Amino acid sequence: MSTAILTGPPAPGSSLDGDLRSLGFDVRIASDAEETGALLATVPAGERVALVDPRFVGHVHALRLALTDPRFPAAAVSGALTAQSAARPALARALTEVSKTSAAPGAGTLTDDLTGTLAEALDADGVAVHRPALGTLVATVPTDAEARHQARAAVDAVDDEAVRLRTAVKAHDGFFTTFFISTYSRYIARWCARRGLTPNQVTTASLLTALIAAGCAATGERAGYIASGVLLIVSFVLDCADGQLARYALKYSTLGAWLDATFDRAKEYAFYAGLALGAARNGDDVWALALGAMILMTCRHVVDFSFNEANHDATANTSPTAALSDRLDSVGWTVWARRMIILPIGERWAMIAVLIAVTDPRIVFWALIIGGSFGACYTTAGRVLRSLTRKAKRTDRAAQALADLADSGPIAETLARLRTRDARRYASTPLLAALGAVAVLGSALVQGDPWVAVSGAVAYALLSGLAVSQPLKGPLDWLLPPLFRAAEYGTVLILAARSDAAQALPAAFGLVAAVAYHHYDTVYRIRGGTGAPPAWLVRVTGGHEGRTLLVTVLAALLADRGDDFTLALTALAVAVALVVLVESIRFWVSSGAPAVHDEGETA
Repeated sequence: MSTAILTGPPAPGSSLDGDLRSLGFDVRIASDAEETGALLATVPAGERVALVDPRFVGHVHALRLALTDPRFPAAAVSGALTAQSAARPALARALTEVSKTSAAPGAGTLTDDLTGTLAEALDADGVAVHRPALGTLVATVPTDAEARHQARAAVDAVDDEAVRLRTAVKAHDGFFTTFFISTYSRYIARWCARRGLTPNQVTTASLLTALIAAGCAATGERAGYIASGVLLIVSFVLDCADGQLARYALKYSTLGAWLDATFDRAKEYAFYAGLALGAARNGDDVWALALGAMILMTCRHVVDFSFNEANHDATANTSPTAALSDRLDSVGWTVWARRMIILPIGERWAMIAVLIAVTDPRIVFWALIIGGSFGACYTTAGRVLRSLTRKAKRTDRAAQALADLADSGPIAETLARLRTRDARRYASTPLLAALGAVAVLGSALVQGDPWVAVSGAVAYALLSGLAVSQPLKGPLDWLLPPLFRAAEYGTVLILAARSDAAQALPAAFGLVAAVAYHHYDTVYRIRGGTGAPPAWLVRVTGGHEGRTLLVTVLAALLADRGDDFTLALTALAVAVALVVLVESIRFWVSSGAPAVHDEGETA
């Protein structure tokens, strides 16, 4: 229960008391400044408190947006102000100062825009006050009977429940999600809200449904394939509904952000594994395709994350490519076409569901790889052009985010510290990373001596260290993380595919999945404003160059020892998974990360 303090008796006929109670507030009424301060002091320090002008007229959802959103320490609309525990001291100081002013001779009454004055005082005290965009919703403090009558008429003219349902849907979704899912999933979200279900529960239901779908695919039977396609769509509907429920009910949480973000990847990768197992039951080995599809999708996401972080707070955007994109966005049909061709998650899952129902896993994976490759080329080429043509100064924060995304281990860090001062003179940072990726991937492809791959991995580690030896502020430095991901994951794929060890590819699939989880977790921590994982975790897991070198050494040492390479990959996958999962769960359950709800994959 939170506490709302009305700064005076409510107006006759006002529903304000009932509206606040419906939002979970214990309503108290103050008669003057001294009593308001006294009531504020009685509210426990860890509890949310709201101050509301008794003359307030507006929609319940306007109050909900202003007073119940957990993501912001303070928020306000006209006539209403809320403060969570972090902003309570500043609110108490502001109220004290305003009370002194209102008590001075000639001062107005306490209710003369008290909430607006306090909001300005909080801003001045360094507390950022969130002011939600209300759109057609009404939130006002009328000063006379006529204004009050007009405000009530404005409230009656707008259906706040319709607004609430409409705004529960993400603004920039893909074509399939917008027209084939969100048209009804928002009502599922409302149904869940009215029955007290939480977004985390819906997220978990989506995961369980996807895992059952993967199990159906693993049967290798046509009925199982059809059932898996249907269940995959059901899982996606629930995946949309959890975010819509969070927006509808304003039930955002730190744990929810982690669950929503990571479960999407777990569902997709589990389904890939189910398809590969189903194909194996029919004598078709598609593990290499499954791993290739997983690597492609992960690298695509890293391109998105790296580019966005590199330009998160750039001081200018003068790129003609960005201007062209804005012009294209003004033409309606091009928006949907450009969203669809990059194969976002809605279109991707719909394609998988249809194809697995009527074809087989091999065709599904080839469609994913071909479609995903086209989308990756399209988006990456556009971002490279933007980066080369824009005149922007990258900040220290952006450079640090890219360094964290690079996931450099002890080897690269040591080499970076030992670099020569003129290292940058000979090659640009992305070129060094690209040369390293070519060296390790090319050497892994060489037939014959398995130690050639080890020499390529050594070269990769050396070049990786040089690449991160200087601040990553170049126009294309955001390419480093995806290049490192492609090099590490691709090396594991090539070595497992070329190995004579039975089940090496499924073991490699598990290893890449575990490492990819670590990389996604790094992204979500940075996006949440909490920084990268602790340095000890990166050191223990070896960094991208350390793991790549280790896998090549294991492949060379165990090349002629039967299934030992498979066992080694499996042990490494289990070790990495245990370490990163335990640390990740500890962090997200106990951290003070912002209470946000992940908006999902960019359409």
